[in-house]
Amino acid sequence: MKTIVHKSETRGHANHGWLNTYHTFSFANYYDPNRMHFGALRVLNDDTVAGGMGFGKHPHDNMEIISIPLSGDLEHEDSMGNVKVIKEGDVQIMSAGTGVFHSEKNKNHDKEVKFLQIWIFPKEKNITPQYDQISLNIEDRHNKLQQIVSPFKNETGVTINQEAWFHMTNLDEGKNIEYHLKKENSGVYVFVLEGEITINSENLSQRDGMGIYDTNSFTLQANTNASVLLMEIPMNF
Repeated sequence: MKTIVHKSETRGHANHGWLNTYHTFSFANYYDPNRMHFGALRVLNDDTVAGGMGFGKHPHDNMEIISIPLSGDLEHEDSMGNVKVIKEGDVQIMSAGTGVFHSEKNKNHDKEVKFLQIWIFPKEKNITPQYDQISLNIEDRHNKLQQIVSPFKNETGVTINQEAWFHMTNLDEGKNIEYHLKKENSGVYVFVLEGEITINSENLSQRDGMGIYDTNSFTLQANTNASVLLMEIPMNF
């Protein structure tokens, strides 16, 4: 098993007042040639948006864009005609394909919205843009893996244009869980949302990340109550 660790304090950071954002990989004014991507995972942004504020309409193409709210309500509008609100427990995917415009803003004026925005390189380019959104029962990830993203429409989770599977889990202190990779030559990027965990003798704390590859499985142990996102993606694409 091979690993790469990204401690939370090594991430890129920008505070624009209305937006406080951390970048695990190179993005906007943060550039590190050693932090361009992990396999097909290109962007992992940890965003906090002030009340009533947001990102104006802007374009994307040929990228799989996943939004995972952590708290608050995020309002989305796009050129496909979708006007949606996503909140904690929801997962949203936008396959930008040949091109799409969208905007995102904090629906509430009296509290922040916190969310992850994740970009994945697509399996097929120039597809017709697509949108998908689901609401999940957070209790279904208590001490087990809850699948939230899949490449197949008949599986649990939003459908993505890439051979990628995302899971979330909320573990009680002392619990451990084993992850078995679904595809050979895939890797898994583990991102700790809350708490502390150990993988392969490496201790990870809140907002630390670890890329794992050249293995078929690994065990994640919770040193405290912990919330974790696991993203399995192709290493070669």
